[in-house]
Amino acid sequence: MRTLFAFRKRLPRRTEITLGVIGFALFLAAWQVTAMSGAIRPEFLPTPGAVAQAFVLLFTERDFAGDIAISVGRVWFAFFLSVIIAVPLGLYMSTYRAVGAFFEPFIDFIRYLPVPALVPLLVIWFGVGEASKIAVLWMGTFFQLVLLIAEDNKRVPSEYIESGHTLGATNGQIMRHIIIPAALPNMVDNLRITMGWCWTYLIVAEIVAANSGIGHVIWSLRRFVKTPEVMAGIITIGIIGLLTDQAFRFAHARLFGYLRR
Repeated sequence: MRTLFAFRKRLPRRTEITLGVIGFALFLAAWQVTAMSGAIRPEFLPTPGAVAQAFVLLFTERDFAGDIAISVGRVWFAFFLSVIIAVPLGLYMSTYRAVGAFFEPFIDFIRYLPVPALVPLLVIWFGVGEASKIAVLWMGTFFQLVLLIAEDNKRVPSEYIESGHTLGATNGQIMRHIIIPAALPNMVDNLRITMGWCWTYLIVAEIVAANSGIGHVIWSLRRFVKTPEVMAGIITIGIIGLLTDQAFRFAHARLFGYLRR
């Protein structure tokens, strides 16, 4: 027990997985007990078994796999679009103070605006097709990511840059060979975090004149109070998010294993 709660000590991977499984099992047990107690009506809180059955029915009766593929494509396209703009802009904002001073106030202003409140405006600008859905996901990701990238690069010790100048490196060489490699581990972590944010805006993006996607399925089923199916759709997003997050963690461990030595 003392080993499990050692202050800031790493646990064996097997122990971490076991604890995670136990946590999920306790959650499911609490859910089952609460649902079977009758304290909450089944229309509002179905049992895990009912949700599992609804999950199967979504795949067999509604082509849910196609909706999942559409949603994953939307999220990844918007996320990739955010990354290819936010990473270079964040690098320049942290490297050249004039660029940061020009863009940062505007980005700070935009990132505090609630994205759902912008949906009507985005529909007016982009219509009800794919463009407006991508725009919602992009706006929920880009303005947060660009500032995180800028902060990652600001944390690179100035001694590294001074050493590069001393050795005769150009600004471009310092950027490529010093700043980016030093900041890359934190940048990948922030990509993992902002990917999660992108998924949180999926429902908002897919309830506006959508006829496909996980969000559309959830929104259409809630009209008929099909709570098990709605919860199955929500859990699907959680499962995809968990798998994506673990993929980012695995990539981070493989790419930057030297940080754990």
